[in-house]
Amino acid sequence: MPIVSLQDLKTLVPRQCRLLGLDFGSKTIGLALSDVTKMVATPYDTVRRSKFKRDAEFLQNFVRENEVGGLVFGLPVSMDGTEGPRCQSTRDFAANLLQVMDLPTAFWDERLSTAAIQRMLVSEVDMTRKRRAEIVDKAAAAYILQGALDALSGGGFSGGGLGLP
Repeated sequence: MPIVSLQDLKTLVPRQCRLLGLDFGSKTIGLALSDVTKMVATPYDTVRRSKFKRDAEFLQNFVRENEVGGLVFGLPVSMDGTEGPRCQSTRDFAANLLQVMDLPTAFWDERLSTAAIQRMLVSEVDMTRKRRAEIVDKAAAAYILQGALDALSGGGFSGGGLGLP
């Protein structure tokens, strides 16, 4: 299945399936799951990246076990709106994943998601640096997924940007 727009994702994901939000990084992948109503994103896990084959197998099992019907990748667009090497890496990973997994997949502009999560964990939760490092990727994945869910429901979103094809 090709990469789709966020609005197309809404129509392609079966009603009682979840969405999986992914914050794809060079060393880890943050994961977040929506509820079956696709209203709330919850941080789930941070997995250490490995070789693509192992990462793909892990994600295939995860999707199957959690009744996931679609993917939302955070796309790390630069502040000026351009796409750099990190965007290309994310797009490449998603395209390769779709060669072994047939799920509708969309991108969501993740500008400032990690910075917003870091700020919140420092100022509101007063979390130690070590503990923040353990949860920032899955929290960023939830932030990304929640932005996409809010856009899909027609509600406003307090960050994240527009869905990207």
